[in-house]
Amino acid sequence: MIPTATIVGILALAAIGVAARRGTRGSNMAEWAVGGRRLGAVAIWFLQAGELFTTFAFLGLAGLAFTGGVAGLYAVVYGTVGNVVLFFLCGRLWTLGRERGYLTQGDFLEDRFTSRALGTTSAVLGVLFVMPYLQLQITGLGLVVALATGDSHAGSVSMILGTVLVVAFVLAAGIRGVAATSYAKDTAMVFALVLLVVAVPAHFAGGVSGIFHSLNALHPDRLSIHAGPNDRTWFITSVLVSAIGGACMTLPHAWPAVLSARDPKALRRNFSYIPLYSLCLLLPMIVGFAAILRLAPTSDSNGALLTLSRQVLPDWMTGVVVVAATATAMVPTAGILIAISTLTARNIIRVRGERAQLRTNYAVVVAACALALGLGSARPDLLANLLLLTYSGLVQLAPANMIGLTRVRLRVGSIPVLWGLAVGEIVVVWFTFVDTAVLGTFNVGLIGLLANLAVTSLATLIRRNPTSPSERRESVADPR
Repeated sequence: MIPTATIVGILALAAIGVAARRGTRGSNMAEWAVGGRRLGAVAIWFLQAGELFTTFAFLGLAGLAFTGGVAGLYAVVYGTVGNVVLFFLCGRLWTLGRERGYLTQGDFLEDRFTSRALGTTSAVLGVLFVMPYLQLQITGLGLVVALATGDSHAGSVSMILGTVLVVAFVLAAGIRGVAATSYAKDTAMVFALVLLVVAVPAHFAGGVSGIFHSLNALHPDRLSIHAGPNDRTWFITSVLVSAIGGACMTLPHAWPAVLSARDPKALRRNFSYIPLYSLCLLLPMIVGFAAILRLAPTSDSNGALLTLSRQVLPDWMTGVVVVAATATAMVPTAGILIAISTLTARNIIRVRGERAQLRTNYAVVVAACALALGLGSARPDLLANLLLLTYSGLVQLAPANMIGLTRVRLRVGSIPVLWGLAVGEIVVVWFTFVDTAVLGTFNVGLIGLLANLAVTSLATLIRRNPTSPSERRESVADPR
């Protein structure tokens, strides 16, 4: 029953995405990538708030609570901080995007610094560092079914089927398909999590309070941030890096939701309420806490939520949970594909003409999915670590984005920003892949960001001429 329910759920989600194509006004880049900048408040809400609930939130966060206890709360903290900052920034970003025709983060940086090099560099980094996030979603799609059925072959088939159908509705409907499927995804996800939070604690401990009473008696260390891979250093630095990355719009797939809004009022309203909605992230964590009491410490952390689901719920209810979990993989995958393909067509390959750009986008969607699918099959790494790698690399774009929003960019210029960005990324790559032990649990993204800011500041100070001729002309033409 579980495989059948999963297949039906995947097909239904794809059908909803393809159906969203109806009512669109032709096919062009602005329509495909940002919905013609006409999406209403409800669609924007599900695009933005729906980003909270990915495979990481559904499986990875329960697993993080299982291994690290309350350290998993970092996900609630950084999201709240980031959205508070975006409440104040979103209006200006939206206005600039509409007036200057931005579709991507690369467009924004290239225009604000009058630098094709910076636009291209940011786009390459965006594609490179968001690929682990794409792999996370696709890996999670197969992992869900494999854990629920105990059949790795079923997981592989579901991963391939789900990926192919995501490609289909992304090519057919673009951002509107992502918005439409987000409605179904969030509804199924919230229902499944509420079901689990009621059923799992009631079955094992008489309720949610019983879970925490038992933890306090048997594993009190899990109710505080303790020594280990998720210690206080990890918690604080991970919160900082993730909050800065979110607040400064460094994730490329965050841009379409902002740029596609009909007006900035809906954006500000969303950023007021999303922090409250993010409290739903506590639900998978509660299931993870229950897993501490019921599962062996050596159990697969990513499978904690589904393992308890199988122990407590009848097959048809577990099928509902599996469908919700697959939805949390498919919908974010679609949003990431739109960001990757648009960055590639506009800021890396720089294809001219609407039709040629669209064809390039379609080809990149297929190629990116094929690559991520291959990586997901060959190396399904720990979900939470993949997400932190994404943030560590992309947070290096934060100084460029924030400088680009102000007139300070005219004094800084693109060269210091590029030098700082290069040094920051080198630091991240070095401490992630070469000297992995020297920093312990300190987030490498924060070290890279400090180096980034230091080099940018130093390069700005030693410039003999504070503004180049082109920047002077921009200062007169664009005083914003």
